[in-house]
Amino acid sequence: MAREIQVFIAGFGGQGVLAIGKFLAYAAMEEGKNVTWVPSYGAEMRGGTANCLVTIGDDEVSSPLTEHPGTAIIMNRPSLDKFEDKIRSKGTVVLNTSLVDRLPKREDLNVIKIPVNQLAEEINNPRGANMILLGAYLQKTQILEMSAVMDKFDIIFEGKKANVIEQNRIAFQAGVEYAVGNL
Repeated sequence: MAREIQVFIAGFGGQGVLAIGKFLAYAAMEEGKNVTWVPSYGAEMRGGTANCLVTIGDDEVSSPLTEHPGTAIIMNRPSLDKFEDKIRSKGTVVLNTSLVDRLPKREDLNVIKIPVNQLAEEINNPRGANMILLGAYLQKTQILEMSAVMDKFDIIFEGKKANVIEQNRIAFQAGVEYAVGNL
């Protein structure tokens, strides 16, 4: 049976929310999946709200939009406050507990808690928080083949300097390791 996964990602502009979505979309395409990526951000950009929806399907994606995604990756408290009610019943919410100081009010959600900013500080890479979160999420859910994702950093970050690619790879791996040991 073909499956379709919708992942909603939300946070402040500048947290790498759109980058998480792009990375997820490119990694899924590299794996031969059908993908849509729909970004949305406020006029303020850095510091304003940003979110995106990534849909990954084995077959053609039926619609690039949804009112109730099955998964939400939440990078900050205002995003949880704003989008909690939109997550599908029995869906999954992934929380950056470094910036989200409460659990969802709903009891019908599977909650994954990751202290993303704390982990980024521990590896001395505060800009890598988004890749830490993505690494932990993908390791926990296995929606993509992890070895294939690790091999795609040069493609996904094409045009970036080698040290930027390596810092993202290290942050992603830190998230994977956190998930293996804690989730």
